[in-house]
Amino acid sequence: MAAYKRIILKLSGEALKSGNDLFDFDKVRETAEMIRRITGMGIEVGIVIGAGNIWRGRQGPSANMDAVVADQMGMLGTVINCLCMSDALRKAGVDCVVQSAVDMDRFCEPFNAMAARRHLKEGRVVLFAAGSGNPFFSTDTAVALRAVEIEADAIMMAKNIDGVYTADPAKDPTATLIKDITYREALNRGLKVMDAAAFAICAEQKLPMVRVFGLDDPENLIRVLEGSDIGTFVHP
Repeated sequence: MAAYKRIILKLSGEALKSGNDLFDFDKVRETAEMIRRITGMGIEVGIVIGAGNIWRGRQGPSANMDAVVADQMGMLGTVINCLCMSDALRKAGVDCVVQSAVDMDRFCEPFNAMAARRHLKEGRVVLFAAGSGNPFFSTDTAVALRAVEIEADAIMMAKNIDGVYTADPAKDPTATLIKDITYREALNRGLKVMDAAAFAICAEQKLPMVRVFGLDDPENLIRVLEGSDIGTFVHP
C-alpha cells in the first residue's frame, strides 16, 4: 500500500550518465522501469531532472560566460534529459507528457499547472523541463515550485548519501544523520539538502513533506513509497 498519492521525483542528470558518456541508456531504462513500478502502485508521478550530465550553469561564469546565457544552456539540458526519459517511459509502457517552463511547442507542452494536474489524474507521468524558466534558480527551486503547483504530497530526493546529516559526512567523521527536521531549521542551519530558495518555498507554502534518502539501492524509493522510515523527513 502506497504511503503517498501524488509525488514529485527529483532526479539528477548524473543519474543518467556513466563515465564520459552523457547517457547510460541501461540506467535510463532502469529508471523508467522503476517509475513504471511506482505508477503501478497507483501513485501519480511528476519528475524534475537536473542537467549535470550535460551542463552546469556555474560552469559558464568560470569560463567568462554571461551567467544568464550559462543558465539558459542548463535549462535546455534539462529539456534534453526529459525528452530522453519520456522516450524510455513510453517504451516501458508508461503514458507521459513533457511540459516546459520555456515555450518550445514542437518538443513539449508549455507548463500549465491545471493541465499538469489533469494529466496526473488521468494517469500520465508529467516531466517538468527547463527548470523554473528563469536564470539564477536551480532545479531544486523548480522542483519545489512544481510540487506546490501540482499539490504534491511529497518531494522524493534520492541522494548519494542516505539522508540529511549535521555536516558533510565525507569531510566530518562526527557528522550524524538527522531523521526529522523542519524546513526552517534546515534553512537556518544551512544544511545542503536543497538551496535556500527551494527551502523557503517549501516552508512558506507548507509543502507536506520532502523525503531524502540514499540512491545506493534502487529499491529504496519503493521502500519509502511503501512507508519505510529510511532517510530523513523534512517538513513544515
